Amino acid sequence: MMVVVVLMVAMVVAMAVDATSFITVSNASKEAFKTATLLKTLNVNSLITGEAGVGKKSLAKYILPDAPVLDASNFDELLTTLESSTQIIITNLQDSPNLKTIVDNIKLNDIRVIATSNNHLNNDSLDELFSIKFDIPPLSQRQEDVEALVEVFSKEASLLFGVQNEFNLENFIPDLTKNSNSLKRQVMISYLLQDIQDVELMDIMENYLSSKLGSNSDYRNHLYLYEVPLIRAGLYKFKSQLKLSDKLGLNRNTLRKKIADNKDYL
Repeated sequence: MMVVVVLMVAMVVAMAVDATSFITVSNASKEAFKTATLLKTLNVNSLITGEAGVGKKSLAKYILPDAPVLDASNFDELLTTLESSTQIIITNLQDSPNLKTIVDNIKLNDIRVIATSNNHLNNDSLDELFSIKFDIPPLSQRQEDVEALVEVFSKEASLLFGVQNEFNLENFIPDLTKNSNSLKRQVMISYLLQDIQDVELMDIMENYLSSKLGSNSDYRNHLYLYEVPLIRAGLYKFKSQLKLSDKLGLNRNTLRKKIADNKDYL
């Protein structure tokens, strides 16, 4: 079961730590970094917007490296920190239960603030507070940054797992659904699994299924876990249902039915 434990640790690490230092390869990320560099020299408040995982917090910490970082949803803790700080980073501003109170306290205590938000906020108080606002595009619009991030994450995976294998990019399609958060998780898991043995793979499946079994139709309900990867791999390798049916020893109509039954996963 060792591989299961390692896999779970990798997933937790990938989700718990900051995704990365801000990557500046694409033109969009270079422009965002230029703005952040300018803000380091100016005593003004700024709001950084963009989807989760695009690097907002990394840039905010680059601008104010010594400032405490508070999530806007932790309202009471945030108000307490505002009473004793001269500068602060506020993340997830869109989750604040009371934006007006936060803005009033920032002004009252004359605090330098860099804030982040997952979306644009239409609020007159915020417009007055933040002299500079800028947006970071999602990774789907910054493909050059994706390649650099994959390299960074694969090096982290090599150190984490204590192996020197080169990360295999064949058939690797970056998961950008949550930007660098989903990409890092994917690279970590892919790196760990690229040399997995059949016994280790069966251990993972056993661990997964042990919490799922209990009904009278478990075999049918979980058959897709075995059939879908086999069909996917076969179609990719042989490029033909006819060839795949021959290699699997299945009637072509049987294979077609299995493909139809699993259409949601293929």
